[in-house]
Amino acid sequence: MSNLPPLNTDTIWAILKEEIDDATVNQLVWHCLGYRYDPVTAKWDNQEVSAEWRDEYPQPPDFIESRPATVKLTRSIPTEYKQIVKEKLGFKGYKIGEFGPRQTRRATAANWLLSYMEQKS
Repeated sequence: MSNLPPLNTDTIWAILKEEIDDATVNQLVWHCLGYRYDPVTAKWDNQEVSAEWRDEYPQPPDFIESRPATVKLTRSIPTEYKQIVKEKLGFKGYKIGEFGPRQTRRATAANWLLSYMEQKS
């Protein structure tokens, strides 16, 4: 996972525009949550993951495929950052008929990542 793009607004836009694949989106969120893959043991190390995530997801969840994991991700965004992709980036959302659950979950990941960036700065 060392080939992850930098966590910046260009990357967030690339997620929203579907220029970054789903696997990379997941890996970015996993990394920020604290999941680390150990290639020597071929296992995930979750020691840096908060208990609220580690207890429910000892292995990193697929946020694009798993509605429950995405709901948990949404709920973990602090209230003041719930609309950050709209407020900070001016993202208008997707047009009716041009999006489905996958795009919605990618937008949730983008919002969570931008909120994470804001909290860390």
